[in-house]
Amino acid sequence: MPAEKRKLPRRNFSYYMRLMDESSGQLVGHLTDISTGGFKADSAIALPLNTDFRLRIELSNEVAAKNAMIFQARSRWCHTDPIDPTSFNVGFQITSMSAGDFEIFLRMFEKYGVQGNSNTGKSTEDYRWR
Repeated sequence: MPAEKRKLPRRNFSYYMRLMDESSGQLVGHLTDISTGGFKADSAIALPLNTDFRLRIELSNEVAAKNAMIFQARSRWCHTDPIDPTSFNVGFQITSMSAGDFEIFLRMFEKYGVQGNSNTGKSTEDYRWR
């Protein structure tokens, strides 16, 4: 498996935002870490690796004039949460997002992203795989 090559800063996510599967309407998880190329979510179930998801994030009026954005992301890794063994941490890479939604995503990154490492000890770099 190739090593991750993260280039851009990532931030812990300070705002509770649900991540929904657009096709099924099921809750996928909650955002916990965000970067301009991807994000980490906490999930109640283990998600399959390298799987493409059509996801929806419900938006606050602080970042957008619309209620939700829909985009494509690929699950890149999935681990049992080190603190809660009944929860899973899942890393996603954004694979397709409209230009307008990317602007909203950047606003979310700036407004709700808290600088500093998460408790995992990983560096503050982007979720970007090559």
